[in-house]
Amino acid sequence: MMLNSAAQLVSLAAEEGGHHDSLSPAVTGGSALVILLLLLWITTRFNRDR
Repeated sequence: MMLNSAAQLVSLAAEEGGHHDSLSPAVTGGSALVILLLLLWITTRFNRDR
């Protein structure tokens, strides 16, 4: 039963392609980079053990 539903999900994902028109890879990657740099900056500000 689980194998059948998993096979259906795989075939559905293969048909759709997994891409969405409103998601630009450049915007997604750029915003992820900005968020990670912000988290790095916050982490280094609170790390006063040095």
